[in-house]
Amino acid sequence: MLILGIDTSTSAIGAGLSDGLGVIAAAHRVDARGHTEQLAPLISTLLADNDLTPGDLTGVVVGNGPGPFTGLRVGMVTGVTMAHALGIPVFGLCSLDVLAHQGAAATHGEILVATDARRKEVYWARYFVDAAGHTVQRLSDPAVDRPAELPEEVRALPTLGRGPVLYPDLFPNLLHHHLDVDAGLLALLGGRGIAADATMPVEPLYLRRPDALTSAQRGATS
Repeated sequence: MLILGIDTSTSAIGAGLSDGLGVIAAAHRVDARGHTEQLAPLISTLLADNDLTPGDLTGVVVGNGPGPFTGLRVGMVTGVTMAHALGIPVFGLCSLDVLAHQGAAATHGEILVATDARRKEVYWARYFVDAAGHTVQRLSDPAVDRPAELPEEVRALPTLGRGPVLYPDLFPNLLHHHLDVDAGLLALLGGRGIAADATMPVEPLYLRRPDALTSAQRGATS
């Protein structure tokens, strides 16, 4: 098993490799506007640096978001296109879930993931981590809101993602500087899901309409 993980749901562009047992390698670039230009070269370099080719891959896992429309679409379309061209399966995982797993070893109990949704909003969801840090359970569906609209007791939870960096007064409990999705962990979690025959559909979580609309779309909403 050799799984390529791709996530472009945040300001980071990420690619990672996993054999289903551990993370082989990962690479990330932080560029909120550079997903289109940077993702393909990042994947090519990651494979080459590990003496691999696309033909060695057995599956692709993409982050489903939520994320801003343009950036998220780049990663998902790239993953689906690669998988189709290589004749291998493609799967999807909620990007907020991956971030929650990144903080699982550092705490237990309820945590919050809050990422930048732009427009002065955050994508967020609540999670529960067991005392051993092995089980992460999502407690709420992914949502998009202005930070101040979240209940105070939710905002006070240990928080992963860029929400606490952007709005430190509203999210006072940043958890271990896990700001963006680790694409290596995405690949690992996807590999584990494949081994367990889990259902992992590729379904983008945009949560709102794209910023750019066609003339017909603008007319339909006026």
